[in-house]
Amino acid sequence: MDERAFRAEVRAELGQLLESRTGEAGFSFLGAGQDDLEAGRRLLATLADTGWAVPTWPREWGGRGASGEEAAVIGQELARFEVPDLYPFMVAVALVAPVLLAHGSAEQQARWLPAIRTGEDIWCQLFSEPDAGSDLAALSTRAVADGDLWRVTGQKVWSSRAHYSRWGLLLARTDPDVPKHQGITAFAVDMAAPGMEVRPLRQMNGDTHFNEVFLSDAPVRDADRIGEVGDGWRVAITTLMHERGALGPGGGPGRKELIGLAGATGATADPVLRDRLAAVVTQLETGRLNSMRARAARQSGRPPGPEGSGAKLRGAAAIKAMADLAVDVQGLGGLVGEDDWLTLFLTAPSISIRGGTDEIQRNIVGERVLGLPAEPRLDKTVPFNQVPRSPSP
Repeated sequence: MDERAFRAEVRAELGQLLESRTGEAGFSFLGAGQDDLEAGRRLLATLADTGWAVPTWPREWGGRGASGEEAAVIGQELARFEVPDLYPFMVAVALVAPVLLAHGSAEQQARWLPAIRTGEDIWCQLFSEPDAGSDLAALSTRAVADGDLWRVTGQKVWSSRAHYSRWGLLLARTDPDVPKHQGITAFAVDMAAPGMEVRPLRQMNGDTHFNEVFLSDAPVRDADRIGEVGDGWRVAITTLMHERGALGPGGGPGRKELIGLAGATGATADPVLRDRLAAVVTQLETGRLNSMRARAARQSGRPPGPEGSGAKLRGAAAIKAMADLAVDVQGLGGLVGEDDWLTLFLTAPSISIRGGTDEIQRNIVGERVLGLPAEPRLDKTVPFNQVPRSPSP
């Protein structure tokens, strides 16, 4: 790829569709502090016929068949324009769509991908459970076959945007008589189905984006099962690898704004603050380059690997460092005002939890990259219904 020529082409075509970003524009990270769904839908609808919003998707489904390197350039160029935070649509666009392309049937792809591309349908993840902690495979939500339906009962938590999602990507246990990783199946569940109850959770940054979801004999069609029965763990791994990459650092919102803030406040004259600024920018750039490498590997046909865990760890550290520096540069005003930086500062700690905790990512990197001995897993080969569990309250 001739990057300079490709970048110029992307910029020119986007310039015909979007307004240039102004220096006064604010920014939002991971949707913190806002819920402007219509602005995101307008953008996705504007870009739907061109594939710029989903560049790595195959052309047959409205993408551009772009490589990881090309997608990184497109993302950088999009940041030059007035683009709303698309985080409410991220689960659908960046996680569910790749899962459908890898594990979904042709009928499912035709049914769901068009509405994801245009932003018509918002999806959420129904993975984490309060009794499973960081061990996702210990989930206990049950799906029992009932003719052409499955009846699902259980509880999920930390489900971002579940309160206004149209669909949920659900993991449920369909066979408790086999070891925990083998008895899980993936489904798409209608969030408006009978037996679905969503309760928002208020966060310390003021948002109510996370939710508890209770399923009580909720019906799910077998036609909405994604992948084979008992193959849900493979679907989960595909989802998590894409999620960790999506939460990694890059060239998106915050970098230019932080540099501008440091210059406007005179922080660049302080050698200590200037050194911190250089360190943050370096972290973000390193993360961007590694994300490009991971995308390129996926585009070449290699399944998602531990690169996502490394990206997730770097992302959490870089975002926290960026938010800390911004608040420090602003002084006391950074703690009492209500601007984008304070919102990011209050949001940043959650990055070490969402998408898999830092501790889980370190285990993955240690075992799969450094070759360290695996953590003891005494229950890995034991049938799930024989694993000791705490009694329900």
